[in-house]
Amino acid sequence: GINAEYGGKTMFGRFSTRINKKLIPTTRTLHRFYAKPGGLSFELTEEQEALKNLARNFSRQKILPKAAELDKNGEFPKDLIKEAHELGLMNTHVGEAYGGLGLGIQESCIVAEELAYGCSGVSTAILANELAQVPVILGGSEEQKKKYLGRCVDEPISVSYAVTEPGCGSDVAGIKTKAEKQGDKWILNGQKMWITNAGHANWFFVLARTDPNAKAGKAFTGFVVEADSPGITLGRKEINMGQRASDTRGVSFDNVVVPDANRLSEVGVGFKLAMGAFDRTRPPVAASAVGLAQRALDEAIKYAKERKTMGTEIINHQAVSIMLAEMAIGIQESRLLTQLSAYEIDNGRRNTLYASMAKARAGDVANKAAADAVQIFGGNGFNTEYPVEKLMRDAKIFQIYEGTAQIQRLIITRELANLYG
Repeated sequence: GINAEYGGKTMFGRFSTRINKKLIPTTRTLHRFYAKPGGLSFELTEEQEALKNLARNFSRQKILPKAAELDKNGEFPKDLIKEAHELGLMNTHVGEAYGGLGLGIQESCIVAEELAYGCSGVSTAILANELAQVPVILGGSEEQKKKYLGRCVDEPISVSYAVTEPGCGSDVAGIKTKAEKQGDKWILNGQKMWITNAGHANWFFVLARTDPNAKAGKAFTGFVVEADSPGITLGRKEINMGQRASDTRGVSFDNVVVPDANRLSEVGVGFKLAMGAFDRTRPPVAASAVGLAQRALDEAIKYAKERKTMGTEIINHQAVSIMLAEMAIGIQESRLLTQLSAYEIDNGRRNTLYASMAKARAGDVANKAAADAVQIFGGNGFNTEYPVEKLMRDAKIFQIYEGTAQIQRLIITRELANLYG
């Protein structure tokens, strides 16, 4: 793993998990990264390499061959989710006390990049659980963690993070969904939109307004809501530009009764839980963008070495070669930013600045890499028989979900202002 400090010691424990009837060693300590005695290291640990190879083989052998078909029919990849769960590629960050592997965000990023290489729509369907789970990890009681995180570990279920509404995305403070206390229960009313995996969710993390007069920091409370609760209505599956294997819908809550036992932490701290989740989930999202960009580069290089014009392979033309070089530069810088943001949070430090940098840069790089791949393919790139047009459509959402590219830059500026007093 990466160590951004000098003079660190090699520290990691090992345990084994059964994967494909083989025992694969994986790491479980807080510090995922180590430094060689000589100083800074950019190598993965033996355990991380094993995890990376496992995710890579699954992505390229199982996800990639089905990607085009899933893009066309929009089917939810239940079989792939089940297999990913069996392999231990889901819920990797859930603590051992709740049945999980107890791995860090760096490991989440390793898995995310490899899965997104095969299809970022499928990887979103597989990894979206993390966003809903993190508020439970941050604010849930031991009983809530054992119940809801344990359920995710025991079965290949999907869960959803229900915060965005028809009238507010980046403006979370504008949420209108409300929860009113009645005895030992809450009555939930409102509508959510663009909720990932909603059509297949077992439970939702829902952010609702519990104090209509308070400022955002104290106005909202988070709840775990069972998906089969009376009063919940699912909208149609949205037909999106890309990542069509991911299920995205609206969700309506009409007098939904939620036990107070399903309230996460104290009343009024929901905004903090919802926003705190992003420090842990934006690095894997950035890693997914890196995976898509890497796929675009690999496809473009392969094509450029085969396609000939003017008597030579087009990779030998300066205009094409410069495009490929720029793609490679952007991918590597995005990967390093992503690793740094994961390193910081895994070592117990606030990573908001780096998480937003990684998310912003990786999203932009994925879009440019995919667009340039289409350009290098020329007319073929515009055709669905070739893979790069799908990459271009899939890439766009990386500049939108989990905070738009513009919101990331506002966060970066705010963090910089704080650093300079």
